[in-house]
Amino acid sequence: RDGIFKIDERAKELGVDYVEVHERHSLDTAIWSQLVELVRDRRIDIVHAHDYKTDLLAWLLARRTNVIPFSTAHGWSGNSRREQLYYSVDRRLLTRFPAVIAVSGPIRQRLIASGALPERVHQIPNGVDHQVFRRIADRRAVMRASLGIPSDAVVIGAIGRLEFEKRFDLLLDAAARLNSRPRVLIIGEGSRRDSLLAQAQALGMSERLMMLGLRADVRDLLHTLDMYVQTSDTEGVPNAVLEAMATEVPVVATDVGGTSELVTDEIHGLLVKKGDVAAIATAITRCLADSSAAMCRARAARERVERELSFDVRMSRVESIYEDLCRHSSRGRDQPS
Repeated sequence: RDGIFKIDERAKELGVDYVEVHERHSLDTAIWSQLVELVRDRRIDIVHAHDYKTDLLAWLLARRTNVIPFSTAHGWSGNSRREQLYYSVDRRLLTRFPAVIAVSGPIRQRLIASGALPERVHQIPNGVDHQVFRRIADRRAVMRASLGIPSDAVVIGAIGRLEFEKRFDLLLDAAARLNSRPRVLIIGEGSRRDSLLAQAQALGMSERLMMLGLRADVRDLLHTLDMYVQTSDTEGVPNAVLEAMATEVPVVATDVGGTSELVTDEIHGLLVKKGDVAAIATAITRCLADSSAAMCRARAARERVERELSFDVRMSRVESIYEDLCRHSSRGRDQPS
């Protein structure tokens, strides 16, 4: 159960009809009857899933209750044999859904290559609430003071799961090469925490590395950064990059997944090849050396979020798919939403 973002409390504040179904463990079969009952009692039309496990549940619920299965495919990152098996089955399963959202072009093409009909795969990038994620004049000083960071310190950072594919090791390697000796702030948790701490010590960066774990105040913490640096080997459409763009934090990012669909190189940020530590370090140095140009790119990124990548724009497109699914379903015609 989520203990960080307090979704139940947020739903209550917004007046959203919200129900939690708790699992005792990852294969808790007791949830099945609860889900079936929930769908039938609430007369739910569409079950919108977001990963391989919920995709399977949505498909099974469709078989049992005639609900419409729908999914957003965010990507399939992970290298273990078990994960690769799950992802392969998931892609095949999604080819049977009446509609799927792919958050990037590469994800859409992979679904089509797996057998999905092109007209059923809608490419809609992630969106960000630009009213929540925005630059606030005094927030930088407040947040830096709360973290004990001097106002004149150079701070670069990133957000994500501390797993291999995020390549935070490259972020540390790049930072260690810089004459500016920046502080590195990482928000997230995962299995690579200890190895990253050991790497920082070996690089002589222990005092410059701040690993904050999971945080609910990301929108405020972004204000502490002089630059957001994505060093991932794989991505779907990175929400953290979107949030940095909306907050007008200059972005340096590896050109992977759907990142280039958010950031146009030299316009909204700087893109580099994955795995290239020297290129990452050079791009960071360039941004720090010409802060005026970096801020121009950051402002252009904010404008693009407002115009094309806002949560409002995204949800308008998602809602139109909901309506279309119900129009073409006998359940959608015969029962109220």
